[in-house]
Amino acid sequence: MKRILIVGGANGIGLSMATVLASRPETEKIYIVDKAPLAEEYHHEKIESTEFDLTTECYSLFERYDDIDGLIITAGFGRLALFEDIPEEMIATYFNVNTIAGIRVIKHFYGRLLAKDDFYCGVMVSIAGFMSSPFFSLYGATKAALKIFIESVNVELEKAGTANRILNVSPGSIKGTSFNAGKTDLSQTQALAQDIIAHIEAKDDLFIPQYDEVFHEVLERYHADFRAEGRHSYEYKVQSGRVVV
Repeated sequence: MKRILIVGGANGIGLSMATVLASRPETEKIYIVDKAPLAEEYHHEKIESTEFDLTTECYSLFERYDDIDGLIITAGFGRLALFEDIPEEMIATYFNVNTIAGIRVIKHFYGRLLAKDDFYCGVMVSIAGFMSSPFFSLYGATKAALKIFIESVNVELEKAGTANRILNVSPGSIKGTSFNAGKTDLSQTQALAQDIIAHIEAKDDLFIPQYDEVFHEVLERYHADFRAEGRHSYEYKVQSGRVVV
């Protein structure tokens, strides 16, 4: 990848990938589109940052990035909370930011994905999109929708005869990001950022960090008895101190 658009790249894992890419000699330009401004300490001659709210109706802004060969979507938010404690007006916001925004951005560049020329694409989804996750019910639902969209479109890309694919990156909790009111610490995310970039450039369609160490067993338990695994997930979050009930 030489010219990359990162949607949601002003902090967290998106910013980490931007800094990794900026350090590579072959990278020519990195465009960051994010609701938040890029902090001055991360300004770089190869990085151009634009502020944009993904809940905006008009997405014509993305027409200006017609020179990219890489698209990375990391925008999204969530917080641990019981469904009963989430205001009704936040339901649409969750889906607009976590699901619909990513799909709309991909639609803008879908012609590039369908083409025979190399085009690289990766989307931050979540392991919560693969299983029930109490306290993440709405967040998990938005990511499950995104997961199925990516899997379905990748088959369409294959049948269209292109080698381009959308990478579904589905991690668990990532230390060093601003997700769930955390703080960005690039020293904690650099290795993961490098791994994600490698999978995008290999045109893989799925990357679950710590799959062998953690999530292979978790997913097996879920498929064996989703009710029991849901209860286990609930108790784990309570006992970890991440939530209070």
